[in-house]
Amino acid sequence: MAQTREIRERIDSIQSTLKITNAMYLISSTKLNNARAALQRTEPYFFALQAMFARVLRHLPEDFHHPYLDTRAEHVNPRRAIICVTADKGLAGAYNHNVIKTAMDQLRPDTNDMLFTVGEVGRQYFLRHGVNVDESFHYTAQKPTLSRARQITSRMLELFADEEIDEVFLVFTAMKNSMESEVRMIQLLPLIHLDQNAFAQRSVAAAQENFHMEPSPAQLLDNIVPDFVNGYVYSALVESYAAEHSARMQAMDAANKNGRELVQELQIHYNRERQAQITQEITEIAAGARARRQQLERAKKRREKAAHESGGSNPDRNPA
Repeated sequence: MAQTREIRERIDSIQSTLKITNAMYLISSTKLNNARAALQRTEPYFFALQAMFARVLRHLPEDFHHPYLDTRAEHVNPRRAIICVTADKGLAGAYNHNVIKTAMDQLRPDTNDMLFTVGEVGRQYFLRHGVNVDESFHYTAQKPTLSRARQITSRMLELFADEEIDEVFLVFTAMKNSMESEVRMIQLLPLIHLDQNAFAQRSVAAAQENFHMEPSPAQLLDNIVPDFVNGYVYSALVESYAAEHSARMQAMDAANKNGRELVQELQIHYNRERQAQITQEITEIAAGARARRQQLERAKKRREKAAHESGGSNPDRNPA
């Protein structure tokens, strides 16, 4: 009985866990759909902004200089800022591990690189491993919004304008399709590295269209660059959010599948143990009944023997 009770308790425990993993799967599915809807609502604006920014870059004068197009990062060992986007929670397979590993590979121990984290998992990992985190953006990974993305963008633009950093990199997870994602690393600043194709093609495209910038190219860039960079940051946050829940859905689906298989195996084991117990009980009952029947037969024989002996030894019995 102890063996079957342990198996039964383990089956109940796994079934309770399956209820949790199934609920997490449904929650992640809902959040993934919401993230995709949010990204689809904002994509037209940012695609149009990127197209317009590419046109602006193509028509800039050859001798034009601007802080956001600064090429000071070309000197030896530029100081970089790396933004690592992780989740606030685990149970998402290798999602957090892959992003953290990429960020760790990019950090150079012999330089003054700055590390910024989005998500509690990444922040806790770097703190446990003695990696200095210059700043953390809290509550951004769970619910990306334009305002929270703008906080990150304004902070990076401020550091870049003050020449405290020379390059800004963003490490995040992008969804290749509904079942597959990959870690990407894009360079936000300076902009000449963000859109090299536009710079390479500007001389050819400039002769094919009439484009006039007012009041000046510098003021135009001052107005559109923050929104342009913010679009990249927000898109990265939303894609990471969607990839996180896609990875969690796959992890919970695998957990549900493994749990159901384990329950099935334990149920078969339980049935076999129970059948063995029932067989043993039937055997014991049959053996007890046989022993009782033999005992009754022996008692009957003893009574018959005793009655026979007592009847044969009676002196008053008449032989006639």
